[in-house]
Amino acid sequence: MKDNITISISSIHGTKHFSFGKKSRHTFKFFSYMVFIGVLLTAGIIYYLVNDAEFSKIKLRELENKSSSLTREITSLTELKTNLERDLSEREEKMLLVSDRLDDLEKLLDMDNQPNSELESRLDTAAINSSIRVAMLTQIPSGPPVKNARTSSGYGERIHPVTGIKKFHRGQDFAVNTGTPVYAPADGAVEVIRPSNQGSGNFLRLLHSHGFSSSYSHLSKFAVSKGDFVKKGDLIAYSGNTGLSSGPHLHYEIRFVGRALNPKPFLGWNVDNFDGIFKNIRGIRWESLVETTELRVSHQLQLSSQKAAQLTATLE
Repeated sequence: MKDNITISISSIHGTKHFSFGKKSRHTFKFFSYMVFIGVLLTAGIIYYLVNDAEFSKIKLRELENKSSSLTREITSLTELKTNLERDLSEREEKMLLVSDRLDDLEKLLDMDNQPNSELESRLDTAAINSSIRVAMLTQIPSGPPVKNARTSSGYGERIHPVTGIKKFHRGQDFAVNTGTPVYAPADGAVEVIRPSNQGSGNFLRLLHSHGFSSSYSHLSKFAVSKGDFVKKGDLIAYSGNTGLSSGPHLHYEIRFVGRALNPKPFLGWNVDNFDGIFKNIRGIRWESLVETTELRVSHQLQLSSQKAAQLTATLE
């Protein structure tokens, strides 16, 4: 009985005795240890989960801060992009204004009216073959950019229909409805695409060969993108009424090395009226341009002849 433990419980009903042997004590101790270990493990798991939750909250706050910082940075970069585009647009307008003032100065000094008898004598229509004519008419703006359109305002001094101020009009306006297709007057590349609700409105400029360019203002939408290559007759945009405009129309300009030219002679320039442009548009070394084009066309014809001869020899 040494190894037994007796527990006596007394009540009004009498006394009860419970006896526990050695085996029972070991079993009780084992279960006590297991319960203690279970409590420790549960406490450890709860402590880990609490710490992990706190760590997750800290990381979440860090990510939220980073997200806010990135949002502010994106907003700042967007504003910077908008400011740079606006600054670029203003600089382009200033460059065109400087070019126009230089043009006015040249007219004042009568630089465009110098006699050029050598040019008139050498530019003989009969000496310019059809290949050269086609090449020049393809590379330099010719014909109207819109079909069957009435001219509402020509090149020269006029009273601005919106501001009422007398100003030199450096292009030609076509009275067309909004959405009228606008076509490329020559082969070229899209140099400028500028959406705007001010000034020239939605603006597009094509860069052509030999220093010529053409521009289109007050458009409703564009049919090409900056950097696109276009061919003569390709659809490039649709006319509209954007910017400083008194009504739907297309403002069309032609420039040579930045200097505005009267578009009217170019509108009627074709194979049958080829030499008229040389008399109507001064200040351009047409003779040199014709010679350059002639050399290029001759070279292309020689290459074509060589290829044809090689093909004939191969077939024989």
